[in-house]
Amino acid sequence: MKILVTGGAGYVGSVCVEHLLDAGISTVVVDNLSEGHRAAVDERAAFHCLDLSEQGRLLALFQSEKPDAVIHFAASALVAESMRDPSTYFRNNVFHGIHLLDSMVATGVRKIVFSSTCAVYGLPLKIPIEERSETRPINPYGESKLCFEKILRWYSEIHGIVPLILRYFNAAGASERRGEDHRKETHLIPRILQVALGQRESVEVYGDGFSTPDGTAIRDYVHVRDLAAAHLAVLQREQPSLYNVGTGEGYSVLQVIEMARKVTGSPIPHKLCRARPGDPPRLVANVHKIRQELSWTPAHSRLLEIVESAWQWHHTHPVGYPDDCS
Repeated sequence: MKILVTGGAGYVGSVCVEHLLDAGISTVVVDNLSEGHRAAVDERAAFHCLDLSEQGRLLALFQSEKPDAVIHFAASALVAESMRDPSTYFRNNVFHGIHLLDSMVATGVRKIVFSSTCAVYGLPLKIPIEERSETRPINPYGESKLCFEKILRWYSEIHGIVPLILRYFNAAGASERRGEDHRKETHLIPRILQVALGQRESVEVYGDGFSTPDGTAIRDYVHVRDLAAAHLAVLQREQPSLYNVGTGEGYSVLQVIEMARKVTGSPIPHKLCRARPGDPPRLVANVHKIRQELSWTPAHSRLLEIVESAWQWHHTHPVGYPDDCS
């Protein structure tokens, strides 16, 4: 089997590529390196620096590489940025994704694993969130992902594409060689660890008036290695499928900070800021379906292991990956 991975130089994509290769699966990475890092790509993978907007080059790549399936990570993924620049999000996450689907149709590639998000649920009415929960995105990022999910349904009905949709909750942690290095860091755990490394004075806590035990927002953190394993598991499906990928447990912002203090030995001061508009008090997945149908169980997603693995990577890569675009 050969898998073409878009966005394979990014955080989740690079760990997934590593996991596929360790499983003996031939892997081709496509990434424009606007957010990803060339150094994050496993040296065993074939790499093509290519933007999904380049429809002709993309089709030629499918014709030459002849993949058996696609895993599609490539996307713009910052909620706040999507509120300022919705055009980029709909262009990158929807329009350019159609180029990918058209190349699949033209070359007879039927199966695609799509990296979606719990942002499609918006402000959920019920916790934990089930796959059948109402989808009501509250930002262009979530809307763009939901839009592409709907496009996948029509490509399935008309062209026989098999969409395998994974709605991620909060990806976190690191493998031994690959971790989280965003040019605009918005994720909680890396920002906390930057304080421990002396790169930030404090970590911002957005709101302490939520209806949670300590007043701070609760999120479902899933280890990036477990997330990678979910992609390999779902590839076995032959029918359109949709799964939440989380743990079914949630941790508050203050709980995560306290765990990081224990792991790093740093005091990690925090600064209370105003709650962000539209931030849900809790986002926790119902993961019964993925456990039942794929026999997938997170093996590395205890909060201690997540923070320890992230700290080990950030401690050995204090400035992240080298910016080598060769």
